[in-house]
Amino acid sequence: MNTVKYFMFPILSILLMAISQMGHAQNLDQSPAPAPTSDAHNLDQGIAYFLMLMALVITYMLH
Repeated sequence: MNTVKYFMFPILSILLMAISQMGHAQNLDQSPAPAPTSDAHNLDQGIAYFLMLMALVITYMLH
């Protein structure tokens, strides 16, 4: 019974904190979405580096 009391306080406090925050979430203003931080160039360069690494590994294994 002592362990039940030990776990009830953290669970109850998290539950009460979540319930108290529900009313505040409705008052937020809508802001525009942030601009994307990555572009296709970084993705293409990552794929190129990966393919060069695979070619190097295959070449090393064949010799």
